[in-house]
Amino acid sequence: MKLLIVGFAQPGHMGQYLASAAKRLGLDYQIMDAAQAEASSRIVRSFYWRFRSKRPARLEEFGAHVLAASAVMHPKCVLTTGCGQLNRLHVERLRALGATVINYSTDDPWNPKLYAPWFLRALPSYNSVFTPRRANIDDFHRCGLKAVHYLPFGYDADVHCPWPEGRPAAVPSDVLFVGGCDEDRAPLINSLIDVGLDLALFGGYWDRHAKARRHWRGIADQETIRSASAAARICLCLTRRSNRDGHTMRSFEAAAIGGCILAEDTVDHRELFGPDDLAVRYFKTIPELVQQTKHLLADGDARRRLSSQLAERFGRGKHTYADRLTSMLKSLDG
Repeated sequence: MKLLIVGFAQPGHMGQYLASAAKRLGLDYQIMDAAQAEASSRIVRSFYWRFRSKRPARLEEFGAHVLAASAVMHPKCVLTTGCGQLNRLHVERLRALGATVINYSTDDPWNPKLYAPWFLRALPSYNSVFTPRRANIDDFHRCGLKAVHYLPFGYDADVHCPWPEGRPAAVPSDVLFVGGCDEDRAPLINSLIDVGLDLALFGGYWDRHAKARRHWRGIADQETIRSASAAARICLCLTRRSNRDGHTMRSFEAAAIGGCILAEDTVDHRELFGPDDLAVRYFKTIPELVQQTKHLLADGDARRRLSSQLAERFGRGKHTYADRLTSMLKSLDG
């Protein structure tokens, strides 16, 4: 099996996780770094994002590089992530070279903040799409795609693992949240700040909000996140409503790293974690979030029990990106 991955190759990105999975599976693979499709200048990137329908500045040049690599490698499968960084003509030419071209849709293409018409025009040319959200499956079908598969996110076993016992961890916190400051997330976080809790916030844009700013710890690597998870009493898992999420990458990563999880109550989270109080606690409203947080902070035994049962339940599943990549490649023979 020869596999060509088109995705961002930097740590913490899906392209890198899938490349790690391909290596673990012993595949003959190559990754083309999607960052090469972007302009090196921040100003130019911003211009294309705002005024050119979020089209990468070097889309044509990058697509030509991918086609040239494919002509040499002759991959059975070309796997793109997110918006793919390939236009319709690139995808069609890859298929003409004999490759099956699939996409792992890490974000919702119909999210108003991410909507990119050039990518939507390319979608019908793909052989199949894998999406971690059920809410947009019909949208993919309406685009002209016949093969659309629900495939949840996962985790990298080499990256997302418990913090070593006895090793000093980060500064403790009551609640840890890892993720960007979306508009629908800010009221949830503010409600915990308003009752005097000590939060550790990692991700973009929290520094732009007066209440959250003093709790913001920057944009960190996975080693820092693991350390912060070990030091936090509660790890909070939130979705993104504008992205129509039922879960996020962090849902799996937090579970793999370990700790006591308080999660937004969704169908996806219940499928992953089980019923309330089995391995995690859930909330639906802001008052429930505050109430559940206070209860867990006051009950160390409950936190330890949930953490232990989460590790046992999660360990029985097949949730690594090697498992996800295996599922995608098996579909090629279906």
